[in-house]
Amino acid sequence: MKKRAGILLALGLSCAMQVQAKTASEVFESVSPSIVVVKTYDAKGKDMGIGSGVALADGLIVTNCHVIKGATSMKVEYRKKEYPASPHQTDWDRDICTLTVNGLHAPSAVLGTTNRLKVGQQVYAVGTPQGLALTLSNGIVSSLRPVDGGQYLQITAPISPGSSGGGLFDDEGRLIGLPTFYLTEGQQLNFAVPVEWIKELPKRHQVASNSKKTARGISAPKASPPTTTDWINKAFALFEKRDWAGLEDHVLRWAKAEPGNATAWFYLGLAYEQSNQLAKAIEAYQQAVRVSPKFAEAWNNIGVTYSKLGQFTKAIEAYQQAVQVNLKLAAAWGNMGVTYVELGQFDKAIEAYQQAVHINPEDAKAWDNMGFAYGKLGQLAKAIEAYQQAVRVSPKFAGAWYNLGHTYGKTGQTDEEIKAYQQTVRVNPEKADAWFNLGVAYRKLDQNDKAIEAYQQAVRINPEDVGAWYNLGSAYGKSGQVAKAIEAYQQAVQFNQEFAAAWHNLGLCYFVSDQNIKAINAFQQAVRLDPQDVMAWLHLGIVYRQSGQTDQVMEVYSRLKTLAPKTADQFFDKVVKGKTP
Repeated sequence: MKKRAGILLALGLSCAMQVQAKTASEVFESVSPSIVVVKTYDAKGKDMGIGSGVALADGLIVTNCHVIKGATSMKVEYRKKEYPASPHQTDWDRDICTLTVNGLHAPSAVLGTTNRLKVGQQVYAVGTPQGLALTLSNGIVSSLRPVDGGQYLQITAPISPGSSGGGLFDDEGRLIGLPTFYLTEGQQLNFAVPVEWIKELPKRHQVASNSKKTARGISAPKASPPTTTDWINKAFALFEKRDWAGLEDHVLRWAKAEPGNATAWFYLGLAYEQSNQLAKAIEAYQQAVRVSPKFAEAWNNIGVTYSKLGQFTKAIEAYQQAVQVNLKLAAAWGNMGVTYVELGQFDKAIEAYQQAVHINPEDAKAWDNMGFAYGKLGQLAKAIEAYQQAVRVSPKFAGAWYNLGHTYGKTGQTDEEIKAYQQTVRVNPEKADAWFNLGVAYRKLDQNDKAIEAYQQAVRINPEDVGAWYNLGSAYGKSGQVAKAIEAYQQAVQFNQEFAAAWHNLGLCYFVSDQNIKAINAFQQAVRLDPQDVMAWLHLGIVYRQSGQTDQVMEVYSRLKTLAPKTADQFFDKVVKGKTP
């Protein structure tokens, strides 16, 4: 990957100028002067319907084509005045049309982009639902669906007949799409076509006019085949139902009907990917980029699918194509970073993650992944900075808190380590490994009671966590609770009978509680599993001596002479000769 000078982001510095989101009333105040009412009439001058439109320039508005479909004439109402209107440019397939309106002077809407939108972001629809002019409804982006040229928006903002053709605005009052209304099987799904399609209308209108694929004038062709928006809306409905077989069947028919439609091939790839037909998915995505080489999201999905197949070099090549087409496609930079990590190329992974957070400083996952990559390179201070950014952006990101705690532990910042793990379990009380590590951190500070509580939580969540049972036993032993220590060590060896250290500690607890036979059995297990454990042999010899098993004491002495001659001599003086054991 080539470095681009001036783009890489230094950690800890401000990534982008912060823009204060407007309130709903502020958005409405700024955009409503650009909203008009579109009225349509038949050949006899009878009302056919009503819709909405958005001013793009003096005397030019944009609306959905279906608003004017079948009309003989139309008018635009603005501030209680009516103006005659006529079609200007049309893209029936994408349901985008512009109208010329003589004498209309309305401020132009500010055009935004769908590329930086996030699921959950607040959006506002302004239009004429049910004939009620200048009505505001708000909601969030519930889904972003890539299409050739932008992102199709699924929104929760209520949409009703008459809203079509109005404006969908972001929280800064920028036009990001035109709402359309789609109802299927009793479930209301609200969609908006992307603003990028409005920007592409002049070029596509010319192509459509030259190829004679679109009816001239106001009306769309009678008995016309499904449009791109028809196909898309149905696909999204199937996607919402997670009907992968139905989605595959639908988009196969779509791709057959419109083989030159890159979006159709993209969603065929997505259908195959959802059903784990990864080779077919790649073929479909590749067809999408053959049709539209600048379809960045399709290149990104090729990379994702290659990664799922373990073909990481090909995945990187696809991601590089994606960002070459769209330098600001944060998802591709983030995915590229993940793939570089898979290849062990952590420097390149960091560069990719830096690009991702430069584009979207609120991408908590990219910050978290960057921290991991820095950690793999041993750059722990930078790893901590990255994790701090992740939890700043997303305070409920348990994984990032956990990684931050782990890295603090590596740098010896135990107090900060504990705080991070406490945040982890506050966000996710069922994260067993965080409780475990919290217990370890408390032991470092000799806060034994708190360590016990943490280990108890770890084994509650995961009763088969051998390490947690072992550490719990150790903590109980440290606090003099020998009976509870025995119970914990018993659990450890029950789940892992080959755990030599647990057998050794269990033997010590039995010994101090005068259960010599059980102590001998435990020590014997310990030395069987780890014949080089000098201390286990020594303790076994001591218990043999106290139990009067002289022959066994000499066997232990013989073993110690081989393993540790100096320890054997001490053992002989203190144990074999009968001095204080």
